Amino acid sequence: MSTRAAVIWRSTLLPASETFIRNQGDALPTWRAAYLGARKVTSPIAADTDVILCPDTPRGRREWRLLRLTGESKRLRRLLARLRPAVVHAHFGGDGWLISRTTARLGVPLVITLHGLDVTRQAAAPGLRGVRHRRHLRAAFDRAALIIAVSGFIRDRAVALGADPAKVRVHHTGVAIPPLPPAGPKEWDVVFVGRFVEKKGIDDLVEAAAMLAELRPRLLLIGTGPLEPAMRERAARLGVDATFLGVQEPPAVLRHLAASRLLAAPSKTAPDGDTEGLPTTVLEAASVGLPVVATRHTGIPEAVTHEVTGLLSAESDPAALAANLRRLLTDDTLRDRLGRQARRHVEAHFDLRTQTRLLEEMYEGLTAEAAAPI
Repeated sequence: MSTRAAVIWRSTLLPASETFIRNQGDALPTWRAAYLGARKVTSPIAADTDVILCPDTPRGRREWRLLRLTGESKRLRRLLARLRPAVVHAHFGGDGWLISRTTARLGVPLVITLHGLDVTRQAAAPGLRGVRHRRHLRAAFDRAALIIAVSGFIRDRAVALGADPAKVRVHHTGVAIPPLPPAGPKEWDVVFVGRFVEKKGIDDLVEAAAMLAELRPRLLLIGTGPLEPAMRERAARLGVDATFLGVQEPPAVLRHLAASRLLAAPSKTAPDGDTEGLPTTVLEAASVGLPVVATRHTGIPEAVTHEVTGLLSAESDPAALAANLRRLLTDDTLRDRLGRQARRHVEAHFDLRTQTRLLEEMYEGLTAEAAAPI
């Protein structure tokens, strides 16, 4: 078995909304994942074994400011050299820039995965902030050995922002495929999992649920974020039967998915340009046999086929969303058929074990290139 290390770099280790990063690293079959970050965050998926560059001390805060300003850190170079990675894998374009100068100086191949906001909202920011982010992206793209896009839409955005098309590959992270849950009564009609931010479309979901007054669907909303107070108020005002559960650990999320009839993922482009890549919750729902009611937003149609594994509608259209919710909530046969086909689709195309084997093949190719004589 290989003992080569892939250092997984994320400036914040690790928000609860980024389970896909931990799951991918932990699923590597032969390589060893070592997690390195600038700052430690309190979340259910943070780990004591994570290596932290900038602890919450005066010195650590100064180190963090210097890294963000210059992309340089002697301590980062020492930590990375101590971990002796064969590959460094950074998640999000901005984080790729933060570590790209250090990997270049150490001669370690850098992989950057782009997830969405890094090549949409952040790249479209007005003024000097946007200029700086786009400049950093171009530098990171030039220094990277491989750029992974989580969807075709994200790939096209990366190329438009200056990435060499020959370096960019679409690769889906994938999800673990659990045993099918036993059939039984469902506690919830519609489940939503995600941050309460504009691009997730939770406001459209609450509006759509209010249009189904005769069905009175039971909504379970998992997550939190800046829109939560407004969504609580709106659901109460519209008479929507909504339970706000807050952030949940991954096993609990799977249990709640299995206890629901369908997942709603009404993602949309936010006013500031922020978009999804390909929401992991869409894949997780399908893995337990749930159909998805979603939107034709960026990478979602790569995972959800309309009328085959779920139902799709246009972004920012609560009435169309409500119509699709009504179809699945009132047609058990259709809902069950789409759920079975969703499970088969994820097994065939998004199995985490298969996808991480493919990722290791990419790592192998990069290390072979790095070792080849000039």
